[in-house]
Amino acid sequence: MATNTAFQREIKSFWYPEYNKNGYPHLQQGFILHPNRNAEFDPFILMAEDWYKRGVFSDHPHRGFQTVTYVVDGRLEHIDNAGGYSILNAGDVQYMNAGWAARHAEEAFDDDLIHTLQLWLNLPKSLKHTETSYQNIYVEDAPVVNIDGGFVRVYSGDIAGVKGPMQSLVPITMTEITLREGAEYTHVLPENHNSFLFMLAGEMEFGESKTKISKTGAATISYNEAGSEDNSSELKIKAATRSKVLIYSGVPIREEIALGGPFVMNTKEEIREAFRDLQLGKFGPPAVRNKN
Repeated sequence: MATNTAFQREIKSFWYPEYNKNGYPHLQQGFILHPNRNAEFDPFILMAEDWYKRGVFSDHPHRGFQTVTYVVDGRLEHIDNAGGYSILNAGDVQYMNAGWAARHAEEAFDDDLIHTLQLWLNLPKSLKHTETSYQNIYVEDAPVVNIDGGFVRVYSGDIAGVKGPMQSLVPITMTEITLREGAEYTHVLPENHNSFLFMLAGEMEFGESKTKISKTGAATISYNEAGSEDNSSELKIKAATRSKVLIYSGVPIREEIALGGPFVMNTKEEIREAFRDLQLGKFGPPAVRNKN
């Protein structure tokens, strides 16, 4: 429970992503969290925002990290090579632990134009060879807490007196906060969690500094890395207009990272090993939909 002595969070830095218009079928893409700054975002590696039609993210492999995919609009078709199949709608989230060897496809369903946010979440070295798993968090299954002037939807972590259903291998929180104009809310997080936000709509003021951030704005948030998971910190929020924001947090892992295409490991040799294992068939068959 938050107290008057809780660590007070402020905006550290904020920015507005640049978007590339790639043409059909990957219409537009931008990095909310750029991978070049991954040490600053730890345990998060990158977040990509994409608008695309079918044919962009067909069968592909992953190893060594987790993904958290939030559907902003459209229908997302998930296929994996373990026989999994599902369709996610706006507000739904898919959590994937790539672990040792994921192979899946994330496609726009039918003729939809899909709009997604995909977060890459690192795994510590000790968990990079865990079993691959997938979890769908449908919007109706994420608990909602009504607050004065809006509501809070919790996808992951213990937030506002409820627990989100996401079963992440590392401790993270993921919260969607919707406020009407003029409403105020204090978001409470463990003080040792590194945190960032992304504005989905409107404009909000954050912290005692009342830093204003509007739609498509992203920001890192101050935290106390030497603090405790059991101690609370507070981020004060006020909606300047009708607004919606996503806030994520997690405990930094502080290990070396090697990035190589669809793989995230600790060394370049481990990246090369992942590509060799893919060529040797160790990731299993392609992820294609069983028409039967």
